[in-house]
Amino acid sequence: MTFRVLAIESSCDESAVAVLDEKRGLLAHQLWSQVELHRQYGGVVPELASRDHVRRLLPLVGQALQQAQTSGAELDAVAYTAGPGLVGALLSGAALARSLAYGWGLPAIGVHHLEGHLLAPLLEDPAPPFPQLVLLVSGGHTMLIEALGIGRYRVLGETRDDAAGEAFDKSAKLLGLPYPGGPQLAALAEQGRPGKFDLPRPMLDRPGLDFSFSGLKTAVMLTARAAPLDEQRRADLARAVQDAIVETLCARTLRALQQTGLQTLVVAGGVGANRELRARMAEGAGRLGARVFYPRPEFCTDNAAMIAMAALQRLLGGEHGSPQTGVRARWPLSELQPPGVAN
Repeated sequence: MTFRVLAIESSCDESAVAVLDEKRGLLAHQLWSQVELHRQYGGVVPELASRDHVRRLLPLVGQALQQAQTSGAELDAVAYTAGPGLVGALLSGAALARSLAYGWGLPAIGVHHLEGHLLAPLLEDPAPPFPQLVLLVSGGHTMLIEALGIGRYRVLGETRDDAAGEAFDKSAKLLGLPYPGGPQLAALAEQGRPGKFDLPRPMLDRPGLDFSFSGLKTAVMLTARAAPLDEQRRADLARAVQDAIVETLCARTLRALQQTGLQTLVVAGGVGANRELRARMAEGAGRLGARVFYPRPEFCTDNAAMIAMAALQRLLGGEHGSPQTGVRARWPLSELQPPGVAN
């Protein structure tokens, strides 16, 4: 049997729908970004995000089915993001997905958002083999994970405070850059000169694999307030911020590669699209004889293709749908089990 999955992603401020076929690959990918909606507030407003998902998701389902040239009768499952995320946003997608699954007589599969990110590189050719070391790095999470297979994950290290993407965004706001700040800071950093500002690399002098970025954010705030910044020095500070974050991520990840002996490294999540991080990580992993895999940039940020891939892998492993109908704002990755094993 060949599986075909329709997936819905609505964990935060991206409304997305995708259709994935086991043999033919990704047949459709539709996404509506709420960036313009939230820009005037400088961040995501949960109630507005939920209402916009309600408006956008069903039309996106129709567009995705048309793009894939398929119908509900040709699907084998409907997947959706069940958590973690904003509760209202998650419920918007879950309610639609489970309603469609009920109407079409299909299983509904609730997917862990972080497992979606972790498995996004399986959309690429070649796909990374297991076992893997995964650096999952985004606005809400910074984690090092040993992945032995689908649902077999062990967290080796994580941030004790701010995530790396959050450090990018908050630093960008301190520099007066528009929302969303992370990509804006990375673009400005390309014009910056290295070594003009000395910012901390938190916890690099300590053992272990945990991260911390709150001290970096404080240092950026103090530096930005110390003296007026002209355009060049603002670019220099953006470069210093990016260098500090990237160096910290690379140092901890390479240490994890050495400690585990793993030869496959996956970098996933929104920050994984950062070009400087990709270049430095490839160089460092190459010195250790490891190979680095990434999703393409459009699948680093939130998307439904990764949710479809996670659901497909669970279907292939013998999972037949999710019995629970609820969503979870907080859902530790460590609670996941391999397909077919009850939580």
